[in-house]
Amino acid sequence: MASRELVQIVEKFADSGWDLIGAPSKEWLASQGSADRTVELLKAVEQAEKECGSCGCEFDPLYKRALKLLKSA
Repeated sequence: MASRELVQIVEKFADSGWDLIGAPSKEWLASQGSADRTVELLKAVEQAEKECGSCGCEFDPLYKRALKLLKSA
């Protein structure tokens, strides 16, 4: 089961309005963190971190934290 912290981060991603992480986040939440959706979310967060991970927005630290939590889940 996903940690509450991870769920809170993914909820923020789901509400971000950015399709790259929004759609996979919503699917992950709906599936209650299924293994297949976790792999897809991990890929999306890795891509988001590459594209936006140092822009200074509120999501920058969340990408890194989410990646750590997803990889240990």
